Amino acid sequence: MPRASKIFCGFRALGYVSNHVPLEVRLKFKEKENYVITCVGKAFHTYNCSKLAIISVSDAHPDDITCLAVAGNLIFTACQNIVRAFHRGTKAVKTLVNKDKDISLLLPFGHHLICVDIDSNVTVWDYRTEEIYLEMDFDPSQFKISAMVHPTTYLNKILIGSRQGVMQLWNIKHDKLLYSFTGWGQPINILQQAPAVDVVAVGLEDGQIMVHNIKYDETIVKFRQEWGPVTSVSFRTDGHPIMLTGSSAGHISLWDLEERKLKCQMRDCHHTSVTGMKCLQNEPLMVTSAADNTLKVWIFDMPDGSGRLLRLREGHSAPPNKVLHYDNKGHNILSAGQDSTLRSFSTIHDKHNKNLGRASFDKAASKHSGLKKDQYMMPPITDFTAESSRESEWDNIVSCHRGLTLTTTWNYQKSTMGKHKFKHERFDNEPSLYKNVTATAVNITLCGNFVLIGYSSGHVDKYNLQSGIYRGSYGIDKAHSCSIRGVVVDGLNQQTITAGSDGSLKFWKFHKPKLLESISLSTDISQILLHRESSMLAVVLDDFTISIVDIDTHREVRKFEGHSNRVTDLTFSPDARWLISGAMDASLRTWDLPTGKLVDCFLLDSAVTSVSLSPTGDFLVTTHVDNLGVYLWSNLTLYSFVSLRPLEEFYEPKLLVMPGTSVEKEDREDSSDDEEEEYLSSDFKSPEQIADELVTLSLLPNSRWQNLLSLDIIKSRNKPKEPPKKGKAAPFFLKTIAGITPTFDINEENKDDKDDSHLLKGRLLPLSDIGLSLSKAKTNSDYETIVNKFKELGPSRIEVEIRSLVPEGGGSVDIMVQFVKFINYILSTNKNFEIAQAYLGLFLKLHAEVISNEIRVQEELDVLCSNQSEKWIELQTIFTQCLCLINYLRTATV
Repeated sequence: MPRASKIFCGFRALGYVSNHVPLEVRLKFKEKENYVITCVGKAFHTYNCSKLAIISVSDAHPDDITCLAVAGNLIFTACQNIVRAFHRGTKAVKTLVNKDKDISLLLPFGHHLICVDIDSNVTVWDYRTEEIYLEMDFDPSQFKISAMVHPTTYLNKILIGSRQGVMQLWNIKHDKLLYSFTGWGQPINILQQAPAVDVVAVGLEDGQIMVHNIKYDETIVKFRQEWGPVTSVSFRTDGHPIMLTGSSAGHISLWDLEERKLKCQMRDCHHTSVTGMKCLQNEPLMVTSAADNTLKVWIFDMPDGSGRLLRLREGHSAPPNKVLHYDNKGHNILSAGQDSTLRSFSTIHDKHNKNLGRASFDKAASKHSGLKKDQYMMPPITDFTAESSRESEWDNIVSCHRGLTLTTTWNYQKSTMGKHKFKHERFDNEPSLYKNVTATAVNITLCGNFVLIGYSSGHVDKYNLQSGIYRGSYGIDKAHSCSIRGVVVDGLNQQTITAGSDGSLKFWKFHKPKLLESISLSTDISQILLHRESSMLAVVLDDFTISIVDIDTHREVRKFEGHSNRVTDLTFSPDARWLISGAMDASLRTWDLPTGKLVDCFLLDSAVTSVSLSPTGDFLVTTHVDNLGVYLWSNLTLYSFVSLRPLEEFYEPKLLVMPGTSVEKEDREDSSDDEEEEYLSSDFKSPEQIADELVTLSLLPNSRWQNLLSLDIIKSRNKPKEPPKKGKAAPFFLKTIAGITPTFDINEENKDDKDDSHLLKGRLLPLSDIGLSLSKAKTNSDYETIVNKFKELGPSRIEVEIRSLVPEGGGSVDIMVQFVKFINYILSTNKNFEIAQAYLGLFLKLHAEVISNEIRVQEELDVLCSNQSEKWIELQTIFTQCLCLINYLRTATV
């Protein structure tokens, strides 16, 4: 199956901490450490309470997790109608398939797990054997299950609460209803076991909290919170008789059980309902979570007994609008969300994440009033720009806000709002004329000294970032007669380019507001983006097309068409070869600027709202509609060969699954391109399979063949000063054969004197073993045997064998001819290439005089020479191609 994208694959999602699913706490006695498990959609995170550092991320589920439960070393998750048991918080070790209905509640009970689906059908599983122990069905119209708890010391019994306000005590061993509680006429939201035996806290929909004795069916004490339904209940176990309740408004109440009154309140703990709340065992600590994507640890050390925020882990509580890589290393990503906050996410480790704060008209007043009821909160950031060159000296981030003329500055190093807020006095002096004017575009120069701000009225103002002083405007009255859609400055502060909504691009001198040239495009402009190093300006038009303008020649050089809806954002690759664009048609397209073609396109689950490619080109960052996360996509071209051919005109993009919070381990899919398949193929090819294309070596050590032509020099240099000591000889009855690995000659006794004679007729010198094999060689298998014999010999023995091939050494002219044929055979097989050349070189060096007098040997050498030339020409052609390709790639990337 072809890959949806040839360039990008999902890596991981940043910015997810928790959602509406209640958290769970797990205590490890050996490590004496508490761990918090929070749900983040299709996966869950495990944090330690000591530092709130992330310990593990689970594998992704096929759909969102509906509930969590912890039992011993196992973490249970419910996704649709399937329950999975995770060990060590990463891999699922057991899977329990329930009925067709989705699961809404989980309750571990010894070695059993109680599951309740949305139709109030109860299934009791024995998770050790993965078998169903018991099934119970309830009528949702009469008893719709909403909460469950196992009362302490109650053997085989569970207490079940319903939306009708009735509670029932069941014995699950005998499938028997033991007692039915009349209730209080309100839906039960939560049941929580108290530290005291027989006592259970019941949280109701109308805000009442009943501390009830289930043994005598008596209510011990009754409380009521005025903030809406009770969403969570917990008890302190560190010696203080305190019960804590969470509300849908994000407040937490602390109730004194001895004095039976409200002890204190913790307001605005979360922006949304407090769904998860657990007090740590025997510690003055509490962990809370909510759907606002935050996880908090509180310590009870305040004078009134309330909790103080000890540790915090958070992300955007509303979807981000825009992302931008901050530094040149690409390790930090700035993200502006609809919650009016500006955050920095690290691709290296979550401990480097920053929260630059929430935009406010009066930061000091916001701290006193609290974030939830902050009257000074500014609208969300719609656009921002950042430059790191002067980050240690003054503010280096400027943002514009929805519906405001005012623009704000931020300091990345101090992680706070800056001291300047830019707004020209013309907007205050003539409020009726500029009533609905808003700041629409901002840009900081590469030097970090100036910021340019464009407005919907057509004005473009320039300010000094260090002092906040106004430095002039462009145009006599204003730069454009329409709304400004973009403003950029080149890398040398020579040109300023402004874009109007009427499709006009104007080029100005940066220091003097002098108009250099103006060009008009085919339709209205939506936004612009400048790649300063290449002087390429990307212009997004309202007809869903993208134009590329060269700001040096002031000409349109490329035009890209393909999106079927509004283009929301775009980004250049570091070398300006690619332009990546995202649109509301839920597609992400990669355009190749040199060829002007579309080289990659894929679809996503939701539309892209912002996109940014890191300065190093390793990660692409995207944000999406109604998604709180920041998604990282890995660039495959940095790690493997990718053939980027232009896509067809009517190419149908495929859906690419968005990454989860853990690093994706995606199996490599087969590519549709034949070249890529051939390059990426991992099938092993033997020397026989590549014999028609390349040559292979023998893989022998260099000492076996490299110095064969210099053996006389080596022997004279290494001549021993003392006679060699004779080693221990084998017993007289064991014959040995000399060589690299001496072996016993076990066939000595069976040899026939007549057959084993190594003497040639008319010669007194014996013929060597290899010489005898050459004289008898007739087939290719005989030559292969001789090759294997040569490989077993050392350099000195090889020299002796080749010396003995001539008539004076005990050989003959026929054996010399056979040796040349033997070398010719090795070259024809394209194997053992280096040793064949070494043996041939030694043969020619030792027997040059004999060869010059023997015509038969010369004729065979002529055949060998022509074959060797053909092989070398083939290799030389391949070498030349490789060198040319390397030269081209080296010069093209400089």
